Amino acid sequence: MEFDKTLSFDREAEILKVLGHPVRLKIVAGLMSQSCNVKKIWECLELPQATVSQHLALLKNKHIIQGQRDGVEVFYHVVSEEARKIVAALLGPRP
Repeated sequence: MEFDKTLSFDREAEILKVLGHPVRLKIVAGLMSQSCNVKKIWECLELPQATVSQHLALLKNKHIIQGQRDGVEVFYHVVSEEARKIVAALLGPRP
């Protein structure tokens, strides 16, 4: 790729910033394989519910994940294809 001042990488840079936190990276990596509710996420990560909720809120606000209501529960999944590609490239093939 040549240098091109007309190219904008604003969205990609924003995603990289958000995924730069280990907890958010773990959340997105986990949600790439299955939809989960908040309780399952905080139990798996062994973090306080409030902490997980704050990270989920940021990921939602940046349009990386989306929640879908099922009764009283909300199940989250990854909606950003860019984020999927970045996380997949970071994780690579796992043994």
